[in-house]
Amino acid sequence: MSRFDGASTTDQVIDGVSLKGKCAVVTGASSGLGLETCRVLAAAGATVLMVARNKDTLETAAEEIRQRQPEAQLLTQIMDLADLDSVRSAAAEILQQADKIQLLINNAGVMACPLMRTAQGFEMQFGTNHLGHFLLTGLLSPALINGSPSRVINLSSAGHKFGPFNFSDPNYHQREYDKWQAYGESKTANVLFSVGLDLRMREHGVRAFAVHPGMIMTNLARHLEAADITALTDRSSSSEPLAFKTPEQGAATTVWAATASDLSLEGGQYLEDCHIAQAAESGSSSGVESYAVDPAVAEELWLLSEDLVGQSFLFN
Repeated sequence: MSRFDGASTTDQVIDGVSLKGKCAVVTGASSGLGLETCRVLAAAGATVLMVARNKDTLETAAEEIRQRQPEAQLLTQIMDLADLDSVRSAAAEILQQADKIQLLINNAGVMACPLMRTAQGFEMQFGTNHLGHFLLTGLLSPALINGSPSRVINLSSAGHKFGPFNFSDPNYHQREYDKWQAYGESKTANVLFSVGLDLRMREHGVRAFAVHPGMIMTNLARHLEAADITALTDRSSSSEPLAFKTPEQGAATTVWAATASDLSLEGGQYLEDCHIAQAAESGSSSGVESYAVDPAVAEELWLLSEDLVGQSFLFN
């Protein structure tokens, strides 16, 4: 399907693509993959609304893009995904700035952090990586529908292979906390959310995808120590050595998911290395696990998520 692969860069993927007249919202926009994604989308002509939790780093990131691309059309919005009140406030302000959104890139996240809880008491990785983005996407759905055809890109990970989502204790109140297991479950949730969202919104012209960017050393890894890399290798079901990408290579699949014409009739897919992933095979680091793309499990997670954020979404 794609002429790109794991070594492709964002500039290669975006070459020849025009996004003039389109609006893209990107979370986690102040560093790493988010910053690179914003740069590339802006270079292609999109108006990019950069979202992050720290005002100073966000403004610095926006200025970095403007220095490289004086013509870039950038807006900024402060939001803390770990606080649902902040998500609601930010979503309202985003809708005031953009009544039509063609691209929502749910890029922000935390990885393998110590046991912490969000403002509403959720385990930090589940609450930030999934629930915050679940609420944001639902609140922005009128603009996504109004801007259709549009796409929602949820950053997942091969970490989803660490295990299926745990419905009996998603917030680690009863079981012993394992930071890598919690991370993996949140990444499984990202894939399931993409499946559930696409099933609900495809008839309104909105398609959803989950993306595995690959291993990249960005600010996402701020909680990691040398022993964590060893633990990550030991936990992997793959016999293959860990391979790292540059940010330009890591963000390429996100940009491909957002812009590839080949995906116009697709949705609810897990993407890696600028391709639709195949079913996972034993001993391989690639592919998607069946439990992460099960529509029935996606529905169960959707209903749980609505209950936890205290809001239901009916798309029309």
